[in-house]
Formats: sequence, structure tokens, C-alpha cells
Amino acid sequence: MKRSTAKDFDPAVLQLFDRYVHGLISRREFLGSAARYATAGMSAGMLLEALSPKFAQAQQVAPQDPRIRTRFVEFPSPQGYGRVHAYLAEPAKAAGKLPAVLVVHENRGLNPHIEDIARRLALADFIALAPDALYPLGGYPGNEDAARELFSKLDQSKTQADFLAAAAYLKTLPEGTGKVGAVGFCYGGGIVNFLATRIPDLAAGVPFYGSQPGAADAARIKAPLLLHYAGADDRINAGWPAFEAALKAAGVDYQAYVYAGAQHGFNNDTTPRYDEPAAHLAWQRTLDFFNKHLRS
Repeated sequence: MKRSTAKDFDPAVLQLFDRYVHGLISRREFLGSAARYATAGMSAGMLLEALSPKFAQAQQVAPQDPRIRTRFVEFPSPQGYGRVHAYLAEPAKAAGKLPAVLVVHENRGLNPHIEDIARRLALADFIALAPDALYPLGGYPGNEDAARELFSKLDQSKTQADFLAAAAYLKTLPEGTGKVGAVGFCYGGGIVNFLATRIPDLAAGVPFYGSQPGAADAARIKAPLLLHYAGADDRINAGWPAFEAALKAAGVDYQAYVYAGAQHGFNNDTTPRYDEPAAHLAWQRTLDFFNKHLRS
């Protein structure tokens, strides 16, 4: 069966879907607006289904892969929601202590795709930790619509504190070197930018199409950054010129790439917005960046 890509959808439908998944319009509003792009063989509901994640089809590393070991861990977050629940993945046979990467999910919590990202990092010889911001509300509910609804109920100041606690936890792991990087996607990309403004010794940050901090916060960044942006993502890209100016003014070590024609979410291989060439290039750049800054 041929896998759908962004080219199979009207750009207006992709924009509507982007607004829907980020809580800017409701499901009902998406279906009502998308109806004008429906065809005899594809209703508005079918368009939404086609654009929604297919986790099993995109899994790259099985949870039982013998090359890695995974488990769930919990640790305190006194300034946040009290406790953080996270998925930990690491190589099954490490030659020594390893650097760690904090993996920050999109605005749906710790879904199967983000767990798979953590396992991919473990195969690349990193310790990977993926917290679930929805844990205080019962955890990722197994349904993307329900997850988005829950996400809007979070106290973001507490959630941000939970991710700060997660980075601190990684620094103390006995099997780790103490060097910690962070990678995040969409909402998670914004959290990586936030962490860079709050953690002076963050060793590397890689935000994928993440919202940007203001100039005053950007001036506090010490970590080297690798920033990935989608070419067809006007909503997020609107903040990039000001952020780049702030990074330059602060003397931040950064690299930024815009992937021409790619949609917001292009690294997420569970949906048609996935752009395979852009995702492969961005991921290789990410691994190279972490190897450079976390292993030196």
C-alpha cells in the first residue's frame, strides 16, 4: 500500500490540520472547513484519519530489541508537579559511561512515536530519557485527540519545571557521563529552547520547529544549538528572524537549517507530513551534533 505524503493533500488542508493539532481550531471546525476539499472518495473525516498518526507502521526500533534496554523511571520534581514519569532507553551493552539526551515530545505527551525516538537514540549509543508531561493528569491516554485536550489543562510553569528536573536527573545517572543534551519536536522544540535559557551547562540543544524565546531570554543561552525549521511552516518561522538576531547578539554558537518545502512535523514519520529526505538529513545532523558536543 502506497504511503501518503503531504503532496497528496491540498495545502489548505495541511494548514487546517496544523491549526487543529495545535489547538487553534476544534475537530468540528476542522471537519467543517475541510469539507470543501472533500471528494467522492475522500470525506472530511477520511482526510482527518489519513493525516492522523499511524504509530505501528512507523516504528523503527521495537521495544524488545535486544540491542537496547528500556524501563520507566520516576523521580522528584519539587518545583513542578511533584513527580516525573519518564521512559528511559539505553544500549544493552555499553563499553563505558555514556552521554544522555533528554527527548521532549509534541503537545500530545509520551506517545509511541516519542518512545521510538528514544530507542533510536539508544541505538546511536546515547542514554535517552523521554518524560511524559501528561503524567500528572493520568499520562498519555492512548488517543491523540484526548491527549491534546488534556495538554491544554497543564500548568505550563510546573511542566517546564518538570523538564528542568528531568535534565538534572540525567546529570546524576551513574551510567552517564554527566553531559546532557536535549532534542524536542514542535512543543518539545520550544521546551528545548526554554531549557537552553535556564540551564547554563546544557551541552547541546536541538529544537525541531520549536517556538522561540524572547530576546531577553535568548541572551542567557550558553548551549550550542542546532535548529531545524520546515520551509512550509509560516507560523513557527515567523519568530526565527528575531530569534536569530538575538542569538547573534549574544554570541551563541548555533547552526540553523530550513528544509525547503517540508511541512511542520516533517520528522514525525507516523503522519503524511513526514518528509523522508528532510527527516533523514536532519536526523543525521542531529546525531553528528550530539556526538560532537556530548562526547568531547
